[in-house]
Amino acid sequence: MTETLQLSRALIARRSLTPDDAGCQDILIERLEKLGFHIERMRFGNVDNFWARRGTARPVLVFAGHTDVVPSGPAESWFSPPFEPTIRDGKLFGRGAADMKTSLAAFITAIETFIEQHSDHKGSIALLITSDEEAEAIDGTARVVETLQARGELLDYCIVGEPTSNKLVGDMIKNGRRGSLSGTLIVKGKQGHIAYPHLVINPIHMIAPAIAELADTLWDSGNEYFPATSWQISNMNGGTGATNVVPGTVEILFNFRFSTASTEQQLKDRVHAILDKHQVNYDLNWELSGKPYITPKGSLVAAITQAIEDSYGITPALSTTGGTSDGRFIADICPQVIEFGPLNATIHQLNECVDVADIEPLKMTYLHTLENLLCH
Repeated sequence: MTETLQLSRALIARRSLTPDDAGCQDILIERLEKLGFHIERMRFGNVDNFWARRGTARPVLVFAGHTDVVPSGPAESWFSPPFEPTIRDGKLFGRGAADMKTSLAAFITAIETFIEQHSDHKGSIALLITSDEEAEAIDGTARVVETLQARGELLDYCIVGEPTSNKLVGDMIKNGRRGSLSGTLIVKGKQGHIAYPHLVINPIHMIAPAIAELADTLWDSGNEYFPATSWQISNMNGGTGATNVVPGTVEILFNFRFSTASTEQQLKDRVHAILDKHQVNYDLNWELSGKPYITPKGSLVAAITQAIEDSYGITPALSTTGGTSDGRFIADICPQVIEFGPLNATIHQLNECVDVADIEPLKMTYLHTLENLLCH
């Protein structure tokens, strides 16, 4: 059993349901302190975070990740208890096995091996670890980034250990993510008896033409790294439950997943213009949960691509698909951010697992990336 596998099992055994760290960070910190890392614990609200750094010179290579996991669902539906790491048929089962405790373990063992073999390396190595990624993501990475930014701490490269691989480990890395902009739209009409249409203003009828135009609008065409921006309704609620009452209001929840080809303000302005064009009486509240970011092909992409080829024997594709990640916060202070980790096929599912055979190559990928960026 390799060091990486042992550490993965130790982390999975901790019931770190978001935002509870359950002692995972203590395990990581103990090993990092032995390597000479300066540790800063940063607790905000009920969230545990830490920033660890070894060295003062640049470039600074940061490994970022989270110790929290989503709830397991019914434990009786698992092959084995979700917080008892179990190897079965060549796979390591347990909540967090793929998302993302194996990556955390591989970070640590890769760094340990790297420092042992390259004690005179250039630059600095750092880790940014949170227990608030799977839930609100307010008091986690975002707050640590604010702290680093306030004191002018500059970062050069960041690897987020999210499970990015699709069919084979190593087949995909994320070099950016789309932004997420949500709106809560309240369309205001006039409630009344359905038999007296001249006395009511139906907000559903009022908004229908605007919805059709919003759905048909080409917001942008995307670019080299991103698909076209998408606008989608997720919820629509109105009415009293009675069949003879026209509702006074209708509430619509919608979301943009948007690329760097559009800005937050451009999207807002265009939505308001369409609603105003159709003379809709409305209130609209906006929430930006993540800005889009992109890491173009450059030194970090080249370094980890070469490392994946050396470790897994395949060349990864670049992708910006999927939901948001903490990379969206780190991109504010780091010009090159990528995500790479295990297969994502079982994340957030019953019987989450990783192939044991994929674990040590993951460590080697991180190790070779360190070598490619801090030894050459």
